Amino acid sequence: MTDMIAVIVAAGRGERAGGGLPKQYRALAGLPLIAHAHDSLMRHPRVAGVVLVVAEGAEEMARAALDGRPVLAMVPGGATRRASVAAGLEAVAALGHGDRVLIHDAARPLIPRAVIDRLAAALDDAAGAVPVLPVADTLARGDQGALGDIVPRDGLQRVQTPQAFRLDAILAAHRGWAGGEEPTDDAQMLRALGEPVALVAGDPVLDKITHPADFDRAETWLAAASSWRTGMGYDVHRLGDGHQLWLGGINIPHAQGLIGHSDADVALHALTDAVLGAIGDGDIGSHFPPSDPQWRGAASSRFLEHAALRVARAGGRIEHVDLTIICEAPRIGPYRDAIRAHIAGLLRLPEGRISVKATTTERLGFTGRGEGIAAQAVATVRIIEALA
Repeated sequence: MTDMIAVIVAAGRGERAGGGLPKQYRALAGLPLIAHAHDSLMRHPRVAGVVLVVAEGAEEMARAALDGRPVLAMVPGGATRRASVAAGLEAVAALGHGDRVLIHDAARPLIPRAVIDRLAAALDDAAGAVPVLPVADTLARGDQGALGDIVPRDGLQRVQTPQAFRLDAILAAHRGWAGGEEPTDDAQMLRALGEPVALVAGDPVLDKITHPADFDRAETWLAAASSWRTGMGYDVHRLGDGHQLWLGGINIPHAQGLIGHSDADVALHALTDAVLGAIGDGDIGSHFPPSDPQWRGAASSRFLEHAALRVARAGGRIEHVDLTIICEAPRIGPYRDAIRAHIAGLLRLPEGRISVKATTTERLGFTGRGEGIAAQAVATVRIIEALA
């Protein structure tokens, strides 16, 4: 199967949505629209990367909104949507890999996986494909506030994004555009060259956010489509001489360190299992077998980031994690804030959603005797079912 590059067009001003910011940077359920769009695309296994088109001078705002999410390229847009899309397509061509592309508006933040599946399949037989919805309402012309003639709706379709294209075909359409009335739709540019454009079933969740009320509608949809999952994790490692002590991604000075196949970070191991457990996706050993030599001495941060990516690709978002480290020594208190900050960075969460606690076993058991350190964790995940 051929992978696709996604072009997110986020160069508009978006003033009708209100809020004092271009709408692509306004928050929906705690995340900017542009971050939702990025996550929705990147969770699909066929999407190999994102090229982002932003207004000139808005690069820093875009980076802040994406909060570390990777992009293959970030390019300035033009004076029109057509010019912005053209800039994104030229950036995709310059990357030199992949022959299929998705073009998507950042103002459509939520993208069901099934829509991308249908678009990708349609490109096997057509140069382009677009998601559409039938027009259900009566259509009429308006004349100075008075009802005009009814417009027949037979055969009419509401066209959405993302739209999928063979890269060479849509590039030819943009490069050969001869001016005149500005097109608002890339598929129509392709049709003008005589290339076929397939129709696939769209989804109401893809409706564009344009006005303030659209944010309320999207929030309501998200709440109705969400389910909440909880995962638990537990891990323990022995202490031994000649090893470094890593806890929560922080190297803590201590006479002994934890022994394990990776860096033996018992805290991140417990967290990884909790996150994977919340989506029913096995445990750390099934994803990173201790028998595999490539994980010898590996940083456990890689395991937790992998688990977070699995959540995103399952249509979910980690909302909160609660970690308890169980040991007699060292004292965790002096390192608690550093551990919270590190975990927050790995999971891209505010520190207020990261709980780190420590306790002892009153000198009882293997932890009480200083033979090892244990950790237990709980992760809360919200899954948006229609995006899974």
